[in-house]
Amino acid sequence: MKLHIESMTCGGCARSVTATVKDVDPAATVEIDLPTKTVQIQSSQAPEAFTKALDEAGFPPQPAA
Repeated sequence: MKLHIESMTCGGCARSVTATVKDVDPAATVEIDLPTKTVQIQSSQAPEAFTKALDEAGFPPQPAA
């Protein structure tokens, strides 16, 4: 799943996003592209679990193209 997170603006944000994803699924693979503000998540968990957790963490995601 690929998400766009407009509020992810720095390395600290990227670390927080990664930590939030890993809280949902410690086995998830997370790839952050900070310049485009996108995150690619590979996991067997439901996408809704990640979008809810990221939203609650202050990083509301949108589907990325």
